[in-house]
Amino acid sequence: MARMSTAITVLVAAQTFLLLLHFRRNNLPSNKEEKTHILILSSWRSGSSIVGHMFSQHPDVFFLNEPGWHVWVSMFQNDADMLQMPVRDVLRSVFRCEFSVFDAYIKVTSKLSNLFLWATSRALCSLPACDAFPRNEITNETICKRLCAKYPFGRIEETCKLYNHLVVKEFRLFDIKALYSLLTDYSLNLKIIHLVRDPRAIGKSRERAEWYLARDNNIVLRSTGPDVNDSFYSIMSKICQNHAQMYKTVAFSSSTFLKNRYMLVRYEDVVRQPVKEMRRMYEFANLKPNTNLEQWIYKITHGVTTGKNKEQFEFTPRDAVKVSQAWRHILAFKKLKVIQDACGDAMATFGYRFIHSIEQQRDHSMDFVLPKPQF
Repeated sequence: MARMSTAITVLVAAQTFLLLLHFRRNNLPSNKEEKTHILILSSWRSGSSIVGHMFSQHPDVFFLNEPGWHVWVSMFQNDADMLQMPVRDVLRSVFRCEFSVFDAYIKVTSKLSNLFLWATSRALCSLPACDAFPRNEITNETICKRLCAKYPFGRIEETCKLYNHLVVKEFRLFDIKALYSLLTDYSLNLKIIHLVRDPRAIGKSRERAEWYLARDNNIVLRSTGPDVNDSFYSIMSKICQNHAQMYKTVAFSSSTFLKNRYMLVRYEDVVRQPVKEMRRMYEFANLKPNTNLEQWIYKITHGVTTGKNKEQFEFTPRDAVKVSQAWRHILAFKKLKVIQDACGDAMATFGYRFIHSIEQQRDHSMDFVLPKPQF
């Protein structure tokens, strides 16, 4: 009888041990890292290349540039407001690494080069997409285009699924409410980095790139109404008003959930303190700092030129602070006043000083960047 009692005691103890072990295993944190998705929301000619490369070149990031471009190219007869929903749906699929969504917008999806701006993604220049560069090495877009263009399109999805941080840069959204269904989808864990720039600098840059932006301009103009006397003014007004409203929607929201998933970044702050701003964005995106990238981004933003016309779409070393102030020398005062009139609310919202005379425009002792707004 004593032996039976001892055996039962041992059996109960063993069962208790196994139950505790099972409970502990099921309650330990998973080794699998939660996926983080970042949308860099900006506009054309806003200096987004710098911020895009800060993320694209990080070895833990899968980055894509403007997937909404394909929507606008294939549905160009519509206006910008109507196209927000298809762009949003493409973003949802991209964040889920479901690249079959592009079958509806790209006639041929056989090569990497069928995807717009694919070579700006370090991940698509590295294995398993292509073997041109090691994963932890800073890539070169020109070399990547030459060596990787003909690799299979299917490798984009294969590569995407290997990363826990997916970052997408997009211009073709004008209302943050269009993203609510993505923000409230907890499986996406989506955060927004809202990148803005002084509208006067944007206006100066848009003038130099008018030929490149012709299709996009036409789509934007369709959403401003039929009576457009000044297309430049109308486009600037549309972009500025919508981006100011996106910020206000978050700032005046009672939802801490929305505020915690939104970060405002100004291009001027990035070029003045690139390493500090990069660390701030990495922390927001749950990314580890990278010393090599910090050294690289410092060199890229501290070059000796301001970029020639042919370099305006290339990412090359230049004096980024001078680039951010080039409009003060190039932009005619008459055009400056037009931009300030079209974008006055955005300038006040994002902290840009108004200029009232040519003398002020040329006076470099006057800083045109005011303290950044806070919630």
